[in-house]
Amino acid sequence: MRETNNFPLLSGNISLDLVNTEVVRWGQRSDLLMNNEDILDWINVVNEDNSFWNEQLFIKVMERLSQVTSNILEMRSVIRKEFETIADSRQISNNFIAFLEKKIEKAPFAYKLIENKLISFPIGEIEDVLLSLIALDILTLIEENKLTFLKRCSNPECVLLFINVSGRRKWCSMKICGNRKKVARFQHRKLEDN
Repeated sequence: MRETNNFPLLSGNISLDLVNTEVVRWGQRSDLLMNNEDILDWINVVNEDNSFWNEQLFIKVMERLSQVTSNILEMRSVIRKEFETIADSRQISNNFIAFLEKKIEKAPFAYKLIENKLISFPIGEIEDVLLSLIALDILTLIEENKLTFLKRCSNPECVLLFINVSGRRKWCSMKICGNRKKVARFQHRKLEDN
């Protein structure tokens, strides 16, 4: 797990990392995307590895930051609801797929050759570009049959989701919930021994 700027980036998938910007801290559900600055921080963190992300795109985000923030938060709400349904029942609705396809239609992809690698990037208004990337990520997870392995953390107080292809994983992360449970069990055994 890579945790940067307090965002638990557990998956390497922009869509799941977006959903996981809602966390539980000290027993309270907490939103890590409270304002425009948080959205900027999150965009910078998740786009570090994208070859097409550049200063020009960042300027476009700044010019339309309120719209970007609004659209990303709205998208996160829809994705969280669908992801939780998938984690509970493993059903991926056709309406959700149609919703994602419409997001991509607003910012279809073009291609550039960058460092001898063909890179796809969406074109359109910047908020549509970001939503198109998120939608493509989800559709790719569906295509690769990975979304059917979407799980909730075994910690009932945790709201983080993760993909569990191996079938052995129980926690969103050993650093976040797994270690807490191990420490709690150790302390309980220690108390019993005294």
